[in-house]
Amino acid sequence: MPLIWCSISGHGYGHAAQVVPVLNALARLVPGLKALLRTSVPAAFFEPRLTIPWNLSPARQDIGCIQNGPLSIDVAGTWSAHRALHADWDKKIEAEAALIRQAGPALVLSDVSHLGIAAGSAAGLPTIGLCSLSWDLVLEPFVDPAEPAHAAIVSQIREAYAKADCFLLVAPGLAVTAFRQVRDVGPIAEPTEPKTATLRHAVGAQTSEKIVLVGFGGIALTSPPFDHMEAMHGFRFLFDGPVPDGLSRVSSLSALGLPFKHILASVDLVLTKPGYGTTVESVALGIPVVYVRRYNFADEQSLVDYLTRHGRSAELSLDDFSRGQWEPAIRHALAESPATPPPPLSGARDAASILHRYF
Repeated sequence: MPLIWCSISGHGYGHAAQVVPVLNALARLVPGLKALLRTSVPAAFFEPRLTIPWNLSPARQDIGCIQNGPLSIDVAGTWSAHRALHADWDKKIEAEAALIRQAGPALVLSDVSHLGIAAGSAAGLPTIGLCSLSWDLVLEPFVDPAEPAHAAIVSQIREAYAKADCFLLVAPGLAVTAFRQVRDVGPIAEPTEPKTATLRHAVGAQTSEKIVLVGFGGIALTSPPFDHMEAMHGFRFLFDGPVPDGLSRVSSLSALGLPFKHILASVDLVLTKPGYGTTVESVALGIPVVYVRRYNFADEQSLVDYLTRHGRSAELSLDDFSRGQWEPAIRHALAESPATPPPPLSGARDAASILHRYF
């Protein structure tokens, strides 16, 4: 049975959301394909999405950024975690490479762990990177010239990336520079059919009410302005997290019993940060997006540009988000029309057509 080793960043769920459609498309070209998922992303994410046989090997593959919730980066904590990861770096690469050799895959795919790429190369196997960003570009703005360890860590990341046979740059993405060979692939998403009537019944929404999903990806938001949400007549809110008792307009996703992908496809609007998976999928589904920018994450502008060109969207300032002043931005996004149609979701097929040559 052909095996692919997948080193997947656990920084949110966006990296796993890019890998899964590629594996599903690759399986149509490689009969009997099986995946070993080396990641800290929980099995529950993959169970409703990945259509091929797979095993999970739980392990943190990179740091990305340490965050205080989905909207704030802990810069000091990020560098501290990277220093710990890069301690005894060569030993960690060889330990990971030994596990890869033992598994015996035909190919190592990394989104976009530099440890996974360095280990795949050390194991002597074809090693491919896949992502819309690279961690060296994410960290670069936070390098303190007075801290030599910062530049050394970024240099080690770039040295690891340079060992990849190829990097598949997923659109919309950053202009990565650390890889020897870069090949462009289209946007990646696997939107599902909406279950609008089922969702509206589950939350008790009236015909005139709009359903808004408040979801900020795999890094949890803990304290939205619930009182203001409850006071917004004409709307029902679905929150990806616990909801206080006594609210009639706000429901927790966990109480609905529906897969997240069906919920996303069935709402009237999404309120989120500009993250890859939710952005591309919402645009493909024609669902309006109200986004709260962080202004300190490298790929944010490319995603905002994608929303502006191909989606229906409005920006909500962090201050207005915190104060619950959401309604003007929501109504603006609902009234928008896309400037141009979105590009086809060809990225999974594009990537699979490249990867299948290694089997």
